Amino acid sequence: MAWDSRGSRDVDYSSRYLEELVDLLALLPTIGRKTAQRLAFHLLKTDEAEALGLALAIQRIRKDVGVCETCGNIAETQPCYLCRDPKRERTVLCVVEQPGDVVAVEKSGAYRGQYHVLRGALSPLDGVGPEDLRIEALYLRLDEEPIEEIILATNPTAQGEATAHYLHQGLSARGLRITRIARGVPVGADLELSDQVTLARALEGRKEMD
Repeated sequence: MAWDSRGSRDVDYSSRYLEELVDLLALLPTIGRKTAQRLAFHLLKTDEAEALGLALAIQRIRKDVGVCETCGNIAETQPCYLCRDPKRERTVLCVVEQPGDVVAVEKSGAYRGQYHVLRGALSPLDGVGPEDLRIEALYLRLDEEPIEEIILATNPTAQGEATAHYLHQGLSARGLRITRIARGVPVGADLELSDQVTLARALEGRKEMD
């Protein structure tokens, strides 16, 4: 519903700005209308410095945070700090779907190699094909970097499994060791939602792909 020319309408909110904030918060993943309303009222009554700090943090990530040109992870510099870290193992590359998966793997403490973020998974029904993912960028990295093992850590969903098998077919002729994370992660789950112990065991128990 639109506000009238006098700036008022028959709604549950007495402020158009509060209504706009609720509408915007409700657009966030997993945030329903009621949760958005609770968040909006919390921001309304919270300390001004805290509220403005949140607004500034949002502005900063929109302005200063981008995508690493090497691995596809989120980055403030080129390349990102993980790609620059001289202590990372350069011969192992963990392929994941999204930046959130990198965070999950890092929290597990079970991996110290490089990453490659596909920025999605194959999903023909949704119109997502190989050309929509960072697969060509992966092949280019393999031509330029001393990679010996590829860990396919896509999610154990239908889309993630299809992506892993597609990559396996494309990589099998390169003479690399190609492994898949073990089934410690529940089928149908996302890596970023798995607990650290489960994910660590899945990485440690990875197996060669046939």
